[in-house]
Amino acid sequence: MRLALGISYRGTAYHGWQCQAGVASVQQVLEEALARFAAAPVRVVCAGRTDTGVHAVNQVVHLDTPLDRAAFSWVRGTNRFLPADVGVQWCQRVDDDFHARFDARARRYAYLLRESPVRPVLESGAAGWVFRPLDAQRMREAAAHLLGEHDFTSFRSADCQARSPVKQMHAIGIRRQGAYWRFDFEASAFLHHMVRNLMGCLVAVGSGTREPDWLREVLLARDRDAAAPTFAPDGLYFLGPRYDARHNLPQRVAANDWLPGGDALEP
Repeated sequence: MRLALGISYRGTAYHGWQCQAGVASVQQVLEEALARFAAAPVRVVCAGRTDTGVHAVNQVVHLDTPLDRAAFSWVRGTNRFLPADVGVQWCQRVDDDFHARFDARARRYAYLLRESPVRPVLESGAAGWVFRPLDAQRMREAAAHLLGEHDFTSFRSADCQARSPVKQMHAIGIRRQGAYWRFDFEASAFLHHMVRNLMGCLVAVGSGTREPDWLREVLLARDRDAAAPTFAPDGLYFLGPRYDARHNLPQRVAANDWLPGGDALEP
């Protein structure tokens, strides 16, 4: 039997999603909790790996198990063994050929940024920070250059293992609510550090350091050195993948409502 689960987590205490020797990872604590509930080893496959310090609202995983339990039992039973910063949001039985990663037709990220003269304290780790005032129109003009299919080499890290740097950027949303800015990105897939590198460039434009058309020059350069420094991971949230409607999997969970601005890229 194959199950799909939706996972939310705060990534501050973890060295990313993937299991790594000698450090804590979200995958490790999730698989350990699932194994305790199922009384057997459990391995999961995720929709998209997140980096150190990056959070997730609706990370989707699939697993195979002979254990036939109700969906709510998997949710409550697994959560019993998880730390407070990781939680199963939902569970649903899926077709045996469903694949959390390969069946995803798009992925979504949001970046939460606080504009303030002094660094955040209560939001430390949960929001990025900028002390210079930002201009929304300038950033939207710059973001328009990123829409469509492009080679995003200028925005990938040196450690990126993706086979191709060519991705389809479906949508970018930029909005402000009080002291917070929210940036939403939806693409076919993302390269390693891609959103954080895009954020560095958008903030440079928004603060007046660069002009909006500079982002087009960076994109066409296909050179990481042409872009701004990588932005902090603190405010980055993986909102989750999009799947075909036939899978009937949840795209919103309670954690969506924590982020100011709601879900800017609704289904």
